[in-house]
Amino acid sequence: MPFPNRKTTRRGAAFRALAAGAAVAALALTGCTRVESTAPSTVRATDVQARFGAVDCREAKCVALTFDAGPSEHSARLLDILEEERVPATFFLLGKRHIDTYPELVRRMADEGHEVASHTWTHRILTELEPDEIREELERTNDAIERLTGRRPTLMRPPQGRTNDTVHGISRELGLSEVLWSVTAKDYTTTDPDLITRRVLARSSRDGIILLHDLYDGTVPAVPGIIDALKKRGYVFVTVPQLLAPGKAEPGAVYR
Repeated sequence: MPFPNRKTTRRGAAFRALAAGAAVAALALTGCTRVESTAPSTVRATDVQARFGAVDCREAKCVALTFDAGPSEHSARLLDILEEERVPATFFLLGKRHIDTYPELVRRMADEGHEVASHTWTHRILTELEPDEIREELERTNDAIERLTGRRPTLMRPPQGRTNDTVHGISRELGLSEVLWSVTAKDYTTTDPDLITRRVLARSSRDGIILLHDLYDGTVPAVPGIIDALKKRGYVFVTVPQLLAPGKAEPGAVYR
Protein backbone atom coordinates (compact mmCIF):
# COMPACT_ATOMS: atom_id res chain seq x y z
CA MET A 1 0.00 0.00 0.00
CA PRO A 2 1.65 3.28 -1.08
CA PHE A 3 2.31 6.01 1.44
CA PRO A 4 1.63 9.71 0.80
CA ASN A 5 4.41 12.08 -0.18
CA ARG A 6 5.00 15.65 0.95
CA LYS A 7 2.83 16.95 -1.84
CA THR A 8 -0.13 14.98 -0.49
CA THR A 9 0.53 16.28 3.02
CA ARG A 10 0.53 19.85 1.72
CA ARG A 11 -2.81 19.22 0.02
CA GLY A 12 -4.21 18.04 3.35
CA ALA A 13 -2.95 21.18 5.06
CA ALA A 14 -4.57 23.35 2.40
CA PHE A 15 -7.87 21.51 2.78
CA ARG A 16 -7.69 21.95 6.55
CA ALA A 17 -7.27 25.67 6.21
CA LEU A 18 -10.18 25.94 3.77
CA ALA A 19 -12.48 23.70 5.79
CA ALA A 20 -11.65 25.40 9.07
CA GLY A 21 -12.71 28.81 7.87
CA ALA A 22 -15.82 27.67 6.05
CA ALA A 23 -16.98 25.08 8.54
CA VAL A 24 -16.68 27.37 11.55
CA ALA A 25 -19.24 29.64 9.97
CA ALA A 26 -21.55 26.76 9.12
CA LEU A 27 -21.26 25.00 12.48
CA ALA A 28 -20.88 27.84 14.92
CA LEU A 29 -24.35 27.61 16.43
CA THR A 30 -25.86 24.20 15.81
CA GLY A 31 -23.23 21.98 14.22
CA CYS A 32 -24.84 22.12 10.77
CA THR A 33 -27.25 23.98 8.56
CA ARG A 34 -30.78 24.22 9.89
CA VAL A 35 -32.90 21.84 7.81
CA GLU A 36 -35.75 19.51 8.50
CA SER A 37 -34.30 16.10 9.31
CA THR A 38 -35.39 12.69 10.57
CA ALA A 39 -34.00 11.03 13.69
CA PRO A 40 -32.83 7.39 13.47
CA SER A 41 -35.41 6.30 16.06
CA THR A 42 -38.20 7.62 13.84
CA VAL A 43 -37.00 5.56 10.88
CA ARG A 44 -36.84 2.41 12.99
CA ALA A 45 -40.38 2.98 14.21
CA THR A 46 -41.77 2.84 10.67
CA ASP A 47 -40.86 -0.79 10.06
CA VAL A 48 -40.69 -3.74 12.46
CA GLN A 49 -39.12 -6.44 10.32
CA ALA A 50 -36.43 -8.91 11.35
CA ARG A 51 -33.32 -7.84 13.24
CA PHE A 52 -30.43 -6.37 11.28
CA GLY A 53 -27.59 -8.80 11.82
CA ALA A 54 -26.49 -9.11 15.42
CA VAL A 55 -27.43 -5.55 16.37
CA ASP A 56 -30.92 -4.23 16.97
CA CYS A 57 -30.76 -0.53 17.77
CA ARG A 58 -34.33 -0.62 19.02
CA GLU A 59 -32.87 -2.46 22.00
CA ALA A 60 -29.12 -1.71 21.97
CA LYS A 61 -27.70 1.72 22.77
CA CYS A 62 -26.22 2.47 19.35
CA VAL A 63 -23.94 5.17 18.03
CA ALA A 64 -22.46 5.67 14.55
CA LEU A 65 -18.91 6.81 13.86
CA THR A 66 -18.67 8.71 10.57
CA PHE A 67 -15.57 10.10 8.87
CA ASP A 68 -15.55 12.82 6.23
CA ALA A 69 -13.10 13.98 3.57
CA GLY A 70 -11.01 10.85 3.16
CA PRO A 71 -9.32 8.70 2.19
CA SER A 72 -6.14 10.35 3.42
CA GLU A 73 -2.65 9.50 4.60
CA HIS A 74 -4.18 8.65 8.00
CA SER A 75 -6.89 6.28 6.76
CA ALA A 76 -4.82 3.08 6.78
CA ARG A 77 -4.06 3.53 10.48
CA LEU A 78 -7.71 4.32 11.17
CA LEU A 79 -8.79 1.13 9.43
CA ASP A 80 -6.27 -0.82 11.50
CA ILE A 81 -7.79 0.61 14.69
CA LEU A 82 -11.35 -0.13 13.62
CA GLU A 83 -10.37 -3.69 12.72
CA GLU A 84 -8.65 -4.20 16.08
CA GLU A 85 -11.65 -2.81 17.95
CA ARG A 86 -14.19 -4.59 15.73
CA VAL A 87 -15.97 -1.31 15.09
CA PRO A 88 -17.76 -0.51 11.81
CA ALA A 89 -17.85 3.05 10.50
CA THR A 90 -19.39 5.09 7.71
CA PHE A 91 -16.98 6.91 5.39
CA PHE A 92 -18.17 9.93 3.41
CA LEU A 93 -15.45 10.15 0.78
CA LEU A 94 -14.18 12.98 -1.38
CA GLY A 95 -13.31 12.29 -4.98
CA LYS A 96 -10.58 14.58 -6.24
CA ARG A 97 -7.20 14.02 -4.54
CA HIS A 98 -8.75 11.44 -2.22
CA ILE A 99 -10.62 8.58 -3.91
CA ASP A 100 -8.42 8.99 -6.98
CA THR A 101 -5.25 9.13 -4.84
CA TYR A 102 -6.01 6.21 -2.50
CA PRO A 103 -8.19 3.75 -4.45
CA GLU A 104 -6.80 0.79 -2.48
CA LEU A 105 -8.11 2.32 0.75
CA VAL A 106 -11.60 2.72 -0.72
CA ARG A 107 -11.57 -0.97 -1.61
CA ARG A 108 -10.31 -1.86 1.85
CA MET A 109 -13.08 0.13 3.54
CA ALA A 110 -15.71 -1.79 1.60
CA ASP A 111 -13.97 -5.16 1.99
CA GLU A 112 -13.78 -4.74 5.78
CA GLY A 113 -17.50 -4.08 6.13
CA HIS A 114 -17.64 -0.31 6.43
CA GLU A 115 -20.27 1.79 4.70
CA VAL A 116 -18.76 3.76 1.83
CA ALA A 117 -20.67 6.93 0.94
CA SER A 118 -20.23 10.24 -0.88
CA HIS A 119 -19.00 13.64 0.27
CA THR A 120 -18.98 15.00 -3.32
CA TRP A 121 -16.09 15.18 -5.78
CA THR A 122 -14.47 18.53 -4.92
CA HIS A 123 -16.19 19.65 -1.66
CA ARG A 124 -18.01 22.53 -3.35
CA ILE A 125 -20.97 23.91 -1.41
CA LEU A 126 -23.95 22.35 -3.15
CA THR A 127 -26.40 25.13 -2.31
CA GLU A 128 -24.23 27.55 -4.31
CA LEU A 129 -24.23 25.44 -7.49
CA GLU A 130 -26.48 25.05 -10.50
CA PRO A 131 -28.46 21.77 -10.68
CA ASP A 132 -26.16 20.28 -13.33
CA GLU A 133 -23.14 21.08 -11.18
CA ILE A 134 -24.72 19.43 -8.15
CA ARG A 135 -25.48 16.37 -10.22
CA GLU A 136 -21.88 16.23 -11.48
CA GLU A 137 -20.45 16.49 -7.95
CA LEU A 138 -22.56 13.56 -6.80
CA GLU A 139 -22.59 11.33 -9.88
CA ARG A 140 -18.84 11.49 -10.44
CA THR A 141 -18.20 10.39 -6.86
CA ASN A 142 -20.80 7.63 -7.07
CA ASP A 143 -19.27 6.34 -10.30
CA ALA A 144 -15.78 6.24 -8.81
CA ILE A 145 -16.90 4.41 -5.68
CA GLU A 146 -18.93 1.92 -7.67
CA ARG A 147 -15.96 1.15 -9.93
CA LEU A 148 -13.77 0.42 -6.92
CA THR A 149 -16.22 -1.41 -4.65
CA GLY A 150 -18.87 -2.82 -6.97
CA ARG A 151 -21.56 -1.03 -4.98
CA ARG A 152 -23.12 2.34 -5.73
CA PRO A 153 -23.47 4.62 -2.69
CA THR A 154 -26.92 5.22 -1.24
CA LEU A 155 -25.84 7.89 1.27
CA MET A 156 -24.21 11.27 0.88
CA ARG A 157 -23.17 14.08 3.20
CA PRO A 158 -23.33 17.60 1.74
CA PRO A 159 -20.21 19.68 2.43
CA GLN A 160 -20.66 21.76 5.61
CA GLY A 161 -24.11 20.17 5.96
CA ARG A 162 -25.49 22.79 3.59
CA THR A 163 -28.53 21.56 1.70
CA ASN A 164 -31.84 22.77 0.28
CA ASP A 165 -34.81 21.64 -1.77
CA THR A 166 -32.79 21.52 -4.99
CA VAL A 167 -30.19 19.27 -3.36
CA HIS A 168 -32.97 17.10 -1.93
CA GLY A 169 -34.54 16.69 -5.35
CA ILE A 170 -31.32 15.76 -7.13
CA SER A 171 -30.39 13.39 -4.33
CA ARG A 172 -33.76 11.71 -4.69
CA GLU A 173 -33.21 11.41 -8.44
CA LEU A 174 -29.81 9.76 -7.85
CA GLY A 175 -31.03 7.41 -5.12
CA LEU A 176 -29.13 9.19 -2.34
CA SER A 177 -30.19 9.95 1.22
CA GLU A 178 -28.55 12.88 3.00
CA VAL A 179 -26.88 12.21 6.35
CA LEU A 180 -25.92 15.05 8.67
CA TRP A 181 -24.69 14.59 12.25
CA SER A 182 -25.63 15.11 15.87
CA VAL A 183 -22.11 15.24 17.35
CA THR A 184 -19.12 17.18 16.06
CA ALA A 185 -15.68 17.40 17.63
CA LYS A 186 -14.78 20.35 15.37
CA ASP A 187 -11.51 18.52 14.77
CA TYR A 188 -10.65 21.00 12.04
CA THR A 189 -9.85 23.50 14.84
CA THR A 190 -7.33 21.46 16.83
CA THR A 191 -4.60 18.84 16.62
CA ASP A 192 -5.09 17.80 20.26
CA PRO A 193 -6.46 14.22 20.43
CA ASP A 194 -7.48 14.64 24.06
CA LEU A 195 -9.59 17.69 23.25
CA ILE A 196 -11.22 15.89 20.33
CA THR A 197 -12.02 12.95 22.61
CA ARG A 198 -13.52 15.19 25.30
CA ARG A 199 -15.70 17.02 22.76
CA VAL A 200 -17.10 13.77 21.38
CA LEU A 201 -17.76 12.25 24.78
CA ALA A 202 -19.45 15.41 26.07
CA ARG A 203 -22.00 15.37 23.25
CA SER A 204 -22.59 11.68 22.53
CA SER A 205 -25.91 10.05 23.32
CA ARG A 206 -28.01 7.18 22.06
CA ASP A 207 -28.54 7.18 18.27
CA GLY A 208 -25.76 9.73 17.91
CA ILE A 209 -24.12 10.28 14.52
CA ILE A 210 -20.56 11.40 15.27
CA LEU A 211 -18.73 13.55 12.71
CA LEU A 212 -14.94 13.23 12.51
CA HIS A 213 -12.36 13.81 9.76
CA ASP A 214 -9.54 11.30 9.37
CA LEU A 215 -7.81 13.93 7.22
CA TYR A 216 -6.68 15.91 10.29
CA ASP A 217 -3.59 15.04 12.30
CA GLY A 218 -5.26 14.90 15.72
CA THR A 219 -8.31 12.83 14.82
CA VAL A 220 -7.09 9.27 14.29
CA PRO A 221 -5.02 9.30 17.52
CA ALA A 222 -8.25 10.24 19.35
CA VAL A 223 -10.28 7.33 17.97
CA PRO A 224 -9.08 4.53 20.33
CA GLY A 225 -9.96 6.62 23.38
CA ILE A 226 -13.37 7.54 21.96
CA ILE A 227 -14.17 3.91 21.23
CA ASP A 228 -12.98 2.68 24.61
CA ALA A 229 -14.90 5.31 26.57
CA LEU A 230 -18.15 4.85 24.65
CA LYS A 231 -17.94 1.06 24.95
CA LYS A 232 -17.55 1.47 28.73
CA ARG A 233 -20.73 3.56 28.68
CA GLY A 234 -22.55 0.68 27.03
CA TYR A 235 -22.66 1.91 23.46
CA VAL A 236 -22.62 -0.38 20.44
CA PHE A 237 -21.01 0.95 17.26
CA VAL A 238 -22.90 0.59 13.99
CA THR A 239 -22.92 2.00 10.47
CA VAL A 240 -25.56 4.56 9.54
CA PRO A 241 -27.73 1.96 7.71
CA GLN A 242 -27.52 -0.28 10.79
CA LEU A 243 -28.53 2.66 12.98
CA LEU A 244 -31.71 3.09 10.93
CA ALA A 245 -32.56 -0.61 10.60
CA PRO A 246 -34.96 -2.26 10.28
CA GLY A 247 -36.13 0.98 8.66
CA LYS A 248 -34.35 2.23 5.56
CA ALA A 249 -33.08 5.62 4.47
CA GLU A 250 -35.25 7.16 1.75
CA PRO A 251 -33.61 8.95 -1.20
CA GLY A 252 -33.92 12.72 -0.89
CA ALA A 253 -34.61 12.61 2.85
CA VAL A 254 -32.27 14.08 5.45
CA TYR A 255 -31.19 12.16 8.57
CA ARG A 256 -29.53 13.40 11.71
